Amino acid sequence: MEARLLQGGSHVDERGQLLYNNDFELEPVRRIYTIEHNNTSLVRGWMGHEIENRWFSVVSGGFQVKVKPVNNWQEPKLDENDAVVFILNAGALDVLHIPPGHIFCLQALEAHSKIVVMADHPVGTTNDEHRYPV
Repeated sequence: MEARLLQGGSHVDERGQLLYNNDFELEPVRRIYTIEHNNTSLVRGWMGHEIENRWFSVVSGGFQVKVKPVNNWQEPKLDENDAVVFILNAGALDVLHIPPGHIFCLQALEAHSKIVVMADHPVGTTNDEHRYPV
């Protein structure tokens, strides 16, 4: 399975704007948290999971998310040239799904950007987090 973007939509009328994502199913989500980057120079990652799924949606500003599959968790290839790049912005309720077997890195496109992260395992139930230098 590859990382994929579930595109959201919007409806605007005299009352305001409604953002939605009818393709995102919340059933597997077990926890949720946010990450806020104060500046655009910080790159968080590379990190990934062998077992856990992650879903990302931006609520403020924008993020660039680079994703790539991993064949060797002890010595993954960290070359960014073969990474798939996703741009997520707060103006849409897009949800990026990163399945198990991938690593990713996050970089804010605007200062004080905030991204919601959802996971399908409660904290401490797996020993599944892998972190590598950017």
